[in-house]
This record gives sequence, C-alpha cells and structure tokens, in this order.
Amino acid sequence: MLLYPGMTSLDFVGPQHMFSSLMGAQVHHIAKSMAPVTSDSKLTLLPTTTLKRAPRDLDILFVPGGGDGTLAAMADPELLAFLADRGSRAKWVTSVCTGSLVLGAAGLLKGYKATSHWASRSLLKDAGAIETEGRVVRDRNRITGAGVSAGLDLGLTLVGMLRDQAYAETVQLLAEYAPEPPFNAGSPRTAPEAVKQMTEGMFPDFNERARTTLARQVKLRRT
Repeated sequence: MLLYPGMTSLDFVGPQHMFSSLMGAQVHHIAKSMAPVTSDSKLTLLPTTTLKRAPRDLDILFVPGGGDGTLAAMADPELLAFLADRGSRAKWVTSVCTGSLVLGAAGLLKGYKATSHWASRSLLKDAGAIETEGRVVRDRNRITGAGVSAGLDLGLTLVGMLRDQAYAETVQLLAEYAPEPPFNAGSPRTAPEAVKQMTEGMFPDFNERARTTLARQVKLRRT
C-alpha cells in the first residue's frame, strides 16, 4: 500500500482495514522514506518500509488518491518507476479514487477498464484506459475503486477473492459495514443539482493539471 504526502486518508485507511484482516498476510505501508506521511486531512501515517526496501513481488499493489498530493505523485519519477516495476509483476494492481490516475501515469492502465472519482473519471482516457463507471471495476488483474469510501468495497472485494465469501462476510460483519447514510447525496445521480455543481466546481484546476501531467508521462514513455 503506497503512502505519499497529501493523499486522502480514507482512501488508504478503508482498504487497509480490510487487507489487515487477511490472516497470514503481511501488509506493507510503502513510502519514499520512513518519515511520517501526512494526509490531506492532516492525519499522519507511518510507513513500514520504503520504495527501495519493499518486496520485489507483491500480491496486491495499492494506490490511494487525493488532490495536490496526487498531482505531485503523478509527476514523481522515482515513485512512478517503483509502481511500473512492482505493477509489472503484482498479482493485483489496485487503486481508489484518483489513485487510478497515478496508476495511469505509471502506464499501468493502458487498455484496461478502470474507474476513479466521478469528477475526474474522464481523465482515465488520457492514460489510455477505458473509462468505466462503477463502484469497483475489475478488468483482468486491475481493480479500481471509485471515490474515497469505495475503498471499503474494493478492500472487501479483494478479501473475498483471496479467501472466500464466508471469510469476507465475517470481515464485513465484524466491521458492521452496513451503510445507512443520513443523506442521499453520495452519488452525482442522487445529489441535489446545486450540490453537484458546487462539487464539480472544485475540480477544474485539478483536472487540467492532471491532464497535463498524464500527457507528459505518456510522451515520456514513448521517447
């Protein structure tokens, strides 16, 4: 599981809870150094290893999303080289929210169906991916989750795949994961139009910068 400054904490913590329920598995929190990593909500997380020391072969490679921190990750040669290398051998290459744009910048989604946060999902086409709507989208060994809270679904999906349904259902019950949100605005299909427009207004700068970064990374891989 990749850690980088400015990532969205729930993108990481939701899947991490599910992955840590896999008895016998070792979950690595991987960063560029062993220094604490501060998320966009100021929650600070501790790496367990570094890019250079991380295992060569991973069952799951996971990337969280975010805002400005994600843009920086998409332009970080060392981080992208790590993802490209480990992603070439990992059994499952996964992400949540705009983490899929980081996978795209590393060249790991070309020709694959993938999803992202709804307000940035169209950018996946700039990475050569096939933009696909869905809470969790699986195409061969690529599994991507939609925005933020979809990380819980992605993590639970992988638990079911790596163990079995009964195991995953036990994890779900232990977490009492049975969402009953107090409002029905968790999707652009159900949110009030004014709320949707306000939320969309938060993304133009991010999307433009992400599009430019993706174009640059695609060009670099061609040269």
